[in-house]
Amino acid sequence: MRFDDETPGRLILRDEDAVLAEYVYEPEDAQLESPRPYALLRTRAGREVTAYRPDDHVWHKGLSLALPHVGPHNFWGGPTYVTGQGYVQQPNNGAQVHRGFAASETPVADAVAHLARVAERLDWVTQDGRTVLTEERALTATAVDDDTWALTWSSRLRNVSGESLAFGSPTSHGRPDAGYAGIFWRGPTEFTGGAIVGPEGEAGDAARGTDGPWLACISPDGQAGVVVLDAGPDGSPWFARSAEYAGLCPAPFFYEDTVLDPGATLHLGAVVLIGGPDAASHAAIAGANLVAAIQAEAAAAPPETAPPVGPHSTGQSS
Repeated sequence: MRFDDETPGRLILRDEDAVLAEYVYEPEDAQLESPRPYALLRTRAGREVTAYRPDDHVWHKGLSLALPHVGPHNFWGGPTYVTGQGYVQQPNNGAQVHRGFAASETPVADAVAHLARVAERLDWVTQDGRTVLTEERALTATAVDDDTWALTWSSRLRNVSGESLAFGSPTSHGRPDAGYAGIFWRGPTEFTGGAIVGPEGEAGDAARGTDGPWLACISPDGQAGVVVLDAGPDGSPWFARSAEYAGLCPAPFFYEDTVLDPGATLHLGAVVLIGGPDAASHAAIAGANLVAAIQAEAAAAPPETAPPVGPHSTGQSS
């Protein structure tokens, strides 16, 4: 596997001649969509398993890190949920701005391990031009078997705003059952109505708001599956949806805000397995091993710069 950079503003992940992913790190999206890097994913057989700007939510972009409430700022896209008012379009749509790749890791490929890795630096910039977060992001692609491959996503966000920032979701701000915030996979139309499966079997949309190490979405035609494993330092509730559209997201700010102090850093991580309908069979071993590797790397950071992700403070903020 290898990341190629022959196309401006994006990296192409190849497995020999097959394209497995396109990582768009310099998007040209409108400010209202909270521009951010995103990955468009395919199975090893060539089937697309992500959506880009679907009609129902044009700010949904493949696999991306999207946060609807970072203090008063919206890094998800579209309107902001305001307590007591509902969704309101505000001049607060920020952007994640690519600042560079680590020269020693762009691209990195290991033909023996069938592994490719890229490390990126980003700034999170508000709509009025202020940088409130800096990020160190690492993406790693790994072959699992002839049908399945894995993409790991690890992000370290540092608060450089000079003030405390509350990370939340529409649910932490008063809207029930809408705790989306985090590393979010949006499936294509062909996945709508697919089966959501967890470690205990089929769970459906009732998995939304529950805890667990992983969830999978199997396409209705039974030909493809995507598994998302939570690789954050603490177990998170899940945002999961299939009936309206296919989406999975370990959502650490589902129910309560997390306050990040000035200068502090938090870690968000996920492992995504892409394959056929049996992709979830790899969650317990291959997926868990990749999760452990992400968590070990994050735990090795100095404690003062990597506090656990969790509700430091409770209650709603507007």
